[in-house]
Amino acid sequence: MDENAEISTPRDAANNALILAFGRLQGAANRLEYILGRALEVECGISHLMFEVLLILGRAGEPGLSMRAIAQEQVLTTGGATRLVDRMEAAGLVERIEDPGDRRGRLVRLTPLGSETTVAASRMHMENIRRYFLAPLPAEERDRFAENLRVLSHSARDVLPKLP
Repeated sequence: MDENAEISTPRDAANNALILAFGRLQGAANRLEYILGRALEVECGISHLMFEVLLILGRAGEPGLSMRAIAQEQVLTTGGATRLVDRMEAAGLVERIEDPGDRRGRLVRLTPLGSETTVAASRMHMENIRRYFLAPLPAEERDRFAENLRVLSHSARDVLPKLP
């Protein structure tokens, strides 16, 4: 891939290997998001974003996470995170509790239904990941591909501004 290729026409831009590679990454991510997200909605009754928050809370464990931590992890505004958690709370997946370290603060944690949903959705999601994300790739390249995605994700995360 020629990272220094000259772009002087729209055709050069449209056929630039670097731009094409990023476009393919974005296109694959968008298509996989749709396929896997739709399966979560149909089979588990939750959006992909809700599933991601369930995973974040599962990873965090007790006593839970602040709304700001959830927003930061999902690249949402605190208002967007609050609306999402409101919907999840109404569905019985999460609950808000007092923050033991800050009497004014509230934490979000999984309910028993949220824990059950996380496990069931994860099992189904793993099967779909194997089918749509891993199966098309050569077996010997899968671990390296996953590691490269981790590096890209962390690099991009580290560039984002931190929420106040």
